[in-house]
Amino acid sequence: MKLAGLDYFDLSSHLSDNECRVQQSAREFVDNEILPIIEEHFMNGTFPHGLITKFADMGFLGINLPKDEGCGGMNNIIYGLVCQEIERGDSGIRSFISVQNSLVMYPIYAFGTVEQQKKWLPLLANGKAIGCFGLTEPNYGSDPGSMKT
Repeated sequence: MKLAGLDYFDLSSHLSDNECRVQQSAREFVDNEILPIIEEHFMNGTFPHGLITKFADMGFLGINLPKDEGCGGMNNIIYGLVCQEIERGDSGIRSFISVQNSLVMYPIYAFGTVEQQKKWLPLLANGKAIGCFGLTEPNYGSDPGSMKT
């Protein structure tokens, strides 16, 4: 099942049917949920908080972490396809999803205690908790490897 859209490099021929289905679902989500509202949020300088529960319902939060952790259990290709589709709708929303997944949930999954994982991953995956990643420090800016704090 190829995505109805431009695919100059025929990348979709390398995707599984499931990967194509998820990509199509993400595309429809962007068309139906993000594109109709994003201009107003841009003009007002606001974030569409009402989408967070919808992201969770779609499985976009924790998409590539194991189901037994309360997450999506999908592969990294699907994660990339979803981010690509979300980016088509709005870069800021894609950044929100990327931070929640890659800079918050993954480190808890990979380096957190079992207690931290059991508490936080389900909350973050269902949108009941929103994570953040502090990156700026004097003299180092956005170089996390050099941060001293």
